[in-house]
Amino acid sequence: MKAIVVYDSKYGNTKIVAEKIVEGISEAGEVDATLNRISEVDIKKIPDYDIILVGSPNHMGGPTRSVKKFIDGLKKLEMKEKYIAIFDTYMGGDFEKAVKKMKSRIKEKVPGSKPEILELSIKVQGMKGPIEVDELPKCKEFGHNIVNLMSK
Repeated sequence: MKAIVVYDSKYGNTKIVAEKIVEGISEAGEVDATLNRISEVDIKKIPDYDIILVGSPNHMGGPTRSVKKFIDGLKKLEMKEKYIAIFDTYMGGDFEKAVKKMKSRIKEKVPGSKPEILELSIKVQGMKGPIEVDELPKCKEFGHNIVNLMSK
């Protein structure tokens, strides 16, 4: 099985979360994980993966423009029976805003994907971070949960 983790990151916090998720997937075994910045992804190759993980910082109350464009691009691909998982980084009152908007956009734009969408929100200490220390273990655990979901 194959997973791809794509992310957008302005100050590096969402990138760190993506890296920790990949570590968790790798530790759990059975799934090969690839990590890519969203601007470097060849969207035509996305159907080659069994699960697609998409990460974004909260940007003005939602995901970044490039993440929205990526999700919209999935509509043109064969995504039947694909798992999709989402994650974001937030500070303060922006808790889960990006993941909620990504989830809604996926349900609207990517019909046929598996209905289970795992989601994770990771708190950062300020606009530029760093990530709250007790949040990092959640990233690896999320990676483990991804493998468990795919093993069912």
